[in-house]
Amino acid sequence: MIDDEGRLAALSSTGLGAAPDPMFDRFAAMVRTVLDVPVALVSLVDDERQFFPGACGLGDPWARARQTPLSHSFCRHVVAAGEPLIVTDARTDPRVEGNLAIEDLGVVGYAGMPVHDADGRVLGSLCAIDHEPRDWTEQELSILADLAAACSDSLQLRIASQHAAYRAESVAARSRLLLRASVALGAAATSEDVISTVRDLVIGNLDPAYVGVSWLEADGLIQLASGRLLPPVLAQRWQSYGREVRTPSGLAARTGRMVVLPDLTAVAAETPDALSTFEQMNWQAAVSVPLPGVHGPIGALTFCWKQRYTPGEGEHAVLTALAGYVAQALLRATVYDERRTAAETMQKALLSPLPELDHVRLAARYAPANRSDLVGGDWYDAVRIDETRMAVMIGDVAGHGVKAAATMGHYRSMLRALLVDRYDFPSVLLARFERAAGMLGVGGVATALVAYLTAEPEGGHTMTWASAGHLPPTLVLPDGTISQLPLGGVLLGGLRNVTRRTHGRALPAGSRLVLHTDGLLETRTRPIDDGIARLHKVLTDHPGADLDALADAAMEIIPAAEREDDASLLLIETR
Repeated sequence: MIDDEGRLAALSSTGLGAAPDPMFDRFAAMVRTVLDVPVALVSLVDDERQFFPGACGLGDPWARARQTPLSHSFCRHVVAAGEPLIVTDARTDPRVEGNLAIEDLGVVGYAGMPVHDADGRVLGSLCAIDHEPRDWTEQELSILADLAAACSDSLQLRIASQHAAYRAESVAARSRLLLRASVALGAAATSEDVISTVRDLVIGNLDPAYVGVSWLEADGLIQLASGRLLPPVLAQRWQSYGREVRTPSGLAARTGRMVVLPDLTAVAAETPDALSTFEQMNWQAAVSVPLPGVHGPIGALTFCWKQRYTPGEGEHAVLTALAGYVAQALLRATVYDERRTAAETMQKALLSPLPELDHVRLAARYAPANRSDLVGGDWYDAVRIDETRMAVMIGDVAGHGVKAAATMGHYRSMLRALLVDRYDFPSVLLARFERAAGMLGVGGVATALVAYLTAEPEGGHTMTWASAGHLPPTLVLPDGTISQLPLGGVLLGGLRNVTRRTHGRALPAGSRLVLHTDGLLETRTRPIDDGIARLHKVLTDHPGADLDALADAAMEIIPAAEREDDASLLLIETR
């Protein structure tokens, strides 16, 4: 049959079209010469047209077009019948007398022999055409049949070459995909990163409509990790379910084997609990691959398509390897997530609530870095000493992660203890801290600023402070004047036996003091001076604003998506 899917696929695999091909042009020239006919063609027939990769003697416009509609095709009869078509006079032959090629191409005498692929499917014909009636001799037909057999051999060789080239490119494409996967998934830090990376990798290769990742929890439940890629109702439906529920991912995780569902019939038979979801999403096929773990599957990687799909042998290998990469990446991401959560929990737990005082107002903010693995060592603190005096601190331990957060916890706790033990000048307090840290073996480089604010009977406050390499505080006077207070001092943990200096100044009632870490103002592409200028603009644009509103505005100096370091902010307003 002309519209047989297998025949059309074989025809497509030749790579031939309505363009001259030197090999098949030679076959047409041989037929024209040997049989002494005005026109000879190698004609291939699809379900809409016939086209001529080989032609000799064909007149214009057909010689330029190299194709005709089926209304002009004698060769279609060769394909449909699967046998030669021999016509002495087309004008009187009931099989073709209505064919438009008689008038438009001058076809009167015609002899066409089948040209077929290695499986015997007839793809077209090698034909001889005369503009006059012709009685074809047995010898002529025998010669034409032999040439058609040679033409078929050439066509089969071309198909085999095309297949070999396609397989080679497929192997190369799979190798490139797996190389990209190993690199990209190796850099994925969170489970969300893993899912996004897999989706990006398979677009243009496997090209599924959906990529899903599911976890097998310790209690036997299957947890969907890719719910954000589904409509909310379906994400909620499949957020967590038992292993006995028959879904592609559940079956793969339970059995440890790849589940291939090439069509909806297979989905209904093997995973009936998922059928309604497939129908809602217009999915037609799925493949689910177990994610390998040390003691068995830890979950499943699932692909769904909106058309029928059966993976080939090479794709089986790619999917299996990809699942292995994904499993390793997810295990690493889980460790990162757990460490990040532990560090953030530790850090936030150590940021104690601010005291409520009659003579000052306070507001504070903390924000982690945009990258989830960069939990840092920022801290701030405010301690009520007595009715008229309070102490404030802010600092930043060098580095990121659990170690920095743990060091921050040690430093903050030690400074708190020293603050409440007895009053000392801030510079002396920092010196005592460094001696204690050295004796206790608490190490780590950090910046810090410690300040006392003492309410004066006649109004306002006196501020004394000392800095260990920290950014200078910003002071806003009641008249709106903005200045940076003196800075200085060596970092904590930098040098031994450092002499530090205590600074002091009066703060009129209504003054505002801004303490912050560097993550509030700078990134690798935004210098600190630019950040300070932006902070001054925020302070200028919000005169008299509520401290919480001012704090929120200051935290926007570096947008959250661009923040490369954690950021701490402490605002103080004197009364």
